[in-house]
Amino acid sequence: MTTYFNYPPPELQEELKNIAQAIVAPGKGILAADESTGTIGKRFKDIKLDNTEENRRRYRQILFTSDDVLAQNISGVILFHETLFQKTDDNVKFVDILKKKGIIPGIKVDKGVVPLFGSEDECTTQGLDDLAERCATYKKEGCGFAKWRCVLKIGKNTPSYLAIQENANVLARYASICQANGLVPIVEPEVLPDGAHDLDRAQKVTETVLAAVYKALNDHHVYLEGTLLKPNMVTPGMQSNKASSQEIARATVQALTRTVPSAVAGITFLSGGQSEEEATQNLNAINKFQSRKPWPLTFSFGRALQASVLRAWQGKDGNHAKAAQQELINRAKANGQASLGQYVAGTTKGSAADQGLFVKNHAY
Repeated sequence: MTTYFNYPPPELQEELKNIAQAIVAPGKGILAADESTGTIGKRFKDIKLDNTEENRRRYRQILFTSDDVLAQNISGVILFHETLFQKTDDNVKFVDILKKKGIIPGIKVDKGVVPLFGSEDECTTQGLDDLAERCATYKKEGCGFAKWRCVLKIGKNTPSYLAIQENANVLARYASICQANGLVPIVEPEVLPDGAHDLDRAQKVTETVLAAVYKALNDHHVYLEGTLLKPNMVTPGMQSNKASSQEIARATVQALTRTVPSAVAGITFLSGGQSEEEATQNLNAINKFQSRKPWPLTFSFGRALQASVLRAWQGKDGNHAKAAQQELINRAKANGQASLGQYVAGTTKGSAADQGLFVKNHAY
């Protein structure tokens, strides 16, 4: 019968649920430091720094060796495969540095976005073939959760039914494999902000995508209490008229309440090319919006936590490194406040707080 299946063993359910709940504890969120080698190279180019393994290690060391106060607002860090095995100048593994602070290490497990043949420039994500073996290794190395990103594009004829269904099923299979290996899966179906579509269109597409994702997760018997969702905030296309934080909050909360089961442990938004300050203000507005919201609503930001850090660092040590770490602590605190609806706009200054972080066609 189609209704005959097994839930995970009670011990595994408890482990997954506890990890997921710890990540979305009040006032806390995720630092996404899982940029691929190519992506971080683009960030380094802005500060005229060579994209070498040693420079990547030096930069991540600055992030992870920030003062322990960082753990008041950062509950988890998503790592790239290379970073998971790197060490500090003192020969201490980054994973151990994070765990000592009380921060849960996580890992990006997808192997990148690839074109979806026969579509209008749509895509899917690869990396399922050896995922179980890699997840088992990552669990042994100290990771508690994983992340997999799929990408949907809004156009005249997109996202297509094929792209929606393909990406939903890929995310569900990934989530199932993660849970089987004791990792909490962060499910990330990102609807890109490219385009001239309005807020209403963005909301409808987001609802359609999320509905398909949760149908697929149900079909694959994924234990929702041991999962997190990493969605886009609902915003109009970058070539459209801007919406206010209140309008974005309304559209985002409506889309989520219509599609995301209350059993899901929490929602950790991606920043999606918004500036640091925009992302914080919109997260704050989402949490202040008066509506039934059965899950914690917090952050899993990459660019919107690191733009000011990179600008302060400039690839230099000493005072530059200390200034960079303070930028991270300040913005993490601001987002922690926003996750509680307590951020006051403009109170956290940063060297790149208002810098636009949009990357065109940020699929690959």
